[in-house]
Amino acid sequence: MKITRISFWTVDMALKTPYTIAYESVEQVSNVFLRVDTDSGITGFGCAAPDLPVTDETAETVHRSLAAAEELLVGKDPLMRTRLLETVRTQIPKQPSARAAIDMALHDILGKTAGLPLWLLMGGERDHILTSITVGISDIETTTKQSVEFVKQGFRALKIKGGVDVEADIDRVLMVREAVGEEIELRFDANQGYNIETAERFVRITRPAKLELLEQPTPKDDPLMMGELSASVHLPVMADESLMGLRDAFRLTRDNLVDMVNVKLMKVGGIDEALQVNAVSRAAGVEVMIGCMDESALSIAAGLHYALSRPNVLYADLDGHLDLIGDPADGSVMLKDGCLYPNSAPGIGCNL
Repeated sequence: MKITRISFWTVDMALKTPYTIAYESVEQVSNVFLRVDTDSGITGFGCAAPDLPVTDETAETVHRSLAAAEELLVGKDPLMRTRLLETVRTQIPKQPSARAAIDMALHDILGKTAGLPLWLLMGGERDHILTSITVGISDIETTTKQSVEFVKQGFRALKIKGGVDVEADIDRVLMVREAVGEEIELRFDANQGYNIETAERFVRITRPAKLELLEQPTPKDDPLMMGELSASVHLPVMADESLMGLRDAFRLTRDNLVDMVNVKLMKVGGIDEALQVNAVSRAAGVEVMIGCMDESALSIAAGLHYALSRPNVLYADLDGHLDLIGDPADGSVMLKDGCLYPNSAPGIGCNL
């Protein structure tokens, strides 16, 4: 089998409900879709969701990266995935979401060649996973109302965003717990907005809310601060922006700086790298969450297949597709009672 052609295009999608986190407000996103054709008639699809503050990419830089990778792919056997991905990693080392799109397309071809859904081909640990849904930064009344509405829709895990005002964050968390009851899982993401003092205060006063985890409370460029916090509080501390690839996973887990890591395909460069990050994390006894950016259901499906194939991926935050208007890959995953399921199609489960 040989790759005969690759093509890519940008889709701009507005959000049904714009949201705010500690360092930005989001109303619209751009995803870059990738199609890889082969001489066997099998086509693989991938998707990049560049995010300038996180991946240091835009749709334009992704286009340039995919154009640069084209000559590395055309004429090659897509089943020789490891060799191709190593070559691409050398060519575009600082474009993780572009690499993720290529990685997805090659995995998609693998699954379609085998005639199996990717999660089953990769190991088949489980066939669904509970996902949280994100509640952006807003006033107490709006936060509470939105949280209650999500629970009514069947979600059983909520991730509350904060990091701008610790006192307001404390009030919002306590009010949400009171409103949704004890059975709903609550997670909190400060998006680097705290220091040691504010983070410790937040954890201490919100203890009655029984939060499940605290995600990236401190600046990504100061992992030692996060390690100090992790050692001083009862709540598991999770790295997100601090983990951009395998080297970060090794550094964070080797020095016991975190209790958990949030793996996003767009940050690490795809499924192949995510599997390696997971192996390092598991060896260190660190639990893994599969997370996402504002992504099409296509790349959400890729993250889901990865999560379903590995026992160490215990948490999911795969809601980035739910608020997109005009997603061309809608239907690539299925949501039921707060859990995500893959469809039964081979590969990633998407044909554009």
